[in-house]
Amino acid sequence: MGEAIDQVRLNFNPQAQLGLSLVLALVMFGIALDLRVADFKAALKTPKALAIGLVSHHLLFPAFTFLLIQAVRPLPSIALGMLLVSSCPAGHISNFFTHRARGNAALSVSISTLSTAGALFFTPLNVAFWGSLDPAMNALLRSFSLDPLHMLFDLSLILGLPLAAGMFIAHRYAALAGKVHGPMRNFSLLVLVGFVLAALALNWGFFLQYGRFVVVVVFIHNALALASGYGLARAAGLAERDCRAVAFETGIQNSGLGLVLVFNFFGGLGGMAIVTAWWGIWHIVAGMALSTFWMQRVPAGATP
Repeated sequence: MGEAIDQVRLNFNPQAQLGLSLVLALVMFGIALDLRVADFKAALKTPKALAIGLVSHHLLFPAFTFLLIQAVRPLPSIALGMLLVSSCPAGHISNFFTHRARGNAALSVSISTLSTAGALFFTPLNVAFWGSLDPAMNALLRSFSLDPLHMLFDLSLILGLPLAAGMFIAHRYAALAGKVHGPMRNFSLLVLVGFVLAALALNWGFFLQYGRFVVVVVFIHNALALASGYGLARAAGLAERDCRAVAFETGIQNSGLGLVLVFNFFGGLGGMAIVTAWWGIWHIVAGMALSTFWMQRVPAGATP
């Protein structure tokens, strides 16, 4: 069955990746309508929270992923897919979930930005280091690197431009921003869900046939990421709003980038592609569930 799953080729193309980037830009614009420059000044005054977020994402989670792989022993290609996902930068929808969960959205955006920049070094390093420690994964390893210009373009498209536009409107036209913020947030969420459902429908047959190999392990993997991020932040004594931000920055990965790497450097290897694609679907479900839980609970020290 391992050979069969690795022969699967998902329906994935650059146009779909660009479409996802545009959807995430729309989500970011909605968040930015509720952010102020003062929020980022406050985030930058807490370098400890930024450091905890980056350590949790780029160091702690890949290490825990390797231990989980040793415990459950999935197929080698699935294991390498798990490792690749854990080594990707934070997914930008983490900012939406943090904002929805009453977390520190400015801290979340700051960690996402630094995480994406750090991924130029940490993503290849983590995959190569942890993958080489396991003989089965090591046999599938390829050397790869990330294109700085491409990463800068994605960062500008998904974070920079919509963030600047949203914050400008919020500053210059505060009344308008207040009126459209709620509807914009709901609309962007509907567009995102629609995009995910469309991507799932295109590959539904593959998920029905091979989903049993990845559904449970992705559930455990994602829960471990969210819990470890929150747990580390709490252990470090961060405020509750910051803990929620770190949880999402650790547990929401840029699985779109992961799929690009799978197709560009691993020949679209089926096991890697399926676990990465399913992660991209599941972390939205998990993020919605956790943010819904937290949005009903005012963080300690925050105004209702």
